[in-house]
Amino acid sequence: MTADHDLGYRSLFSHPELVRELVTDFTSLTLLDGVALSAFERVNSVYVSERPSARQGDVVWRVRIGEQFLYVYILLECQSGVDRWMALRMQTYVGLLHQDLVRRHELSPDLLLPPVLPLVFYNGAPRWSASVDLAHLLMQAPAELAAFQPSQRYVLIDQQRMDKTALEKNANVLSLLFRLELSLFSDVSYEVLPALATWYKDSHQTSLRNSVQRWINALLARTTGKPELFNLDNAEEVAEMEGKVGTWAEQIEEAGFQKGCAKGKAEGVEEGQAIALRRALGSLLRGRFGNVPQSAAQRIGQASQAQLEQWFERSLIAPSLTAIFGEDASDSQGMPD
Repeated sequence: MTADHDLGYRSLFSHPELVRELVTDFTSLTLLDGVALSAFERVNSVYVSERPSARQGDVVWRVRIGEQFLYVYILLECQSGVDRWMALRMQTYVGLLHQDLVRRHELSPDLLLPPVLPLVFYNGAPRWSASVDLAHLLMQAPAELAAFQPSQRYVLIDQQRMDKTALEKNANVLSLLFRLELSLFSDVSYEVLPALATWYKDSHQTSLRNSVQRWINALLARTTGKPELFNLDNAEEVAEMEGKVGTWAEQIEEAGFQKGCAKGKAEGVEEGQAIALRRALGSLLRGRFGNVPQSAAQRIGQASQAQLEQWFERSLIAPSLTAIFGEDASDSQGMPD
């Protein structure tokens, strides 16, 4: 993901409302259900061990649950690739967090380390394939050494593989933002944007409103390939934005292409849909990345409708052609207009 996208998510998760929504609505954990926002406290995520070590991609919250503190550690993994060693990285980060608490004398009266919820929020295009358990990265130890081996697990939220039906049942602001980012067809955008505008109008939290608006502006800029600014509080600008977000989808829909198209359509119609999708995909790629390599153009020309649809969805948020097509998209000869 781009640096702006990464920063956009850090900004969103700098608000306790959205951290609570992320945990309660997108994991199976229930420990934060009903916890008051006043129980959340943002923690500085710059830790010091033997030498200064800034963890600028991390978001750490301390949450009081009853008489106990729980640390919610959110690692924003906004990359296009999958990190095989994520469980090892998480073990290191949690260890640094605990070490910092010891150094600052911020332990409980009984001098025990607090529990930590390690959470990886991933929104890259490739499916996450790394193990969530450090044990799967270790060689099998002799039986008498097994008890001494390290252990670490983390909770994974893979945004690109979220259940869109479940998202539609959720009316909170984080679900609306995820739906907006994951949506392809204009009717979804038209439904989500008015809901966001209503939330924006009713919300009295200026900082959260600003974070949401900046995030949507960044999403629109990535989608259209151009910097866009708009005001969620302005009905006319919201309507204009709906058209911008739905532009690519409308090109496909006007050609008769839809995900849920009925079976048995004539082959000529199906081919027309694929042609329209190839054109829309090519236009989107040129708008976002400029010259498209010939290798990618050839693959687009030979791809099935299902493959074209997958590439189109990826291209809306992918940071590079490689993230969409793989390493094959590397030659410099361009795709014709």
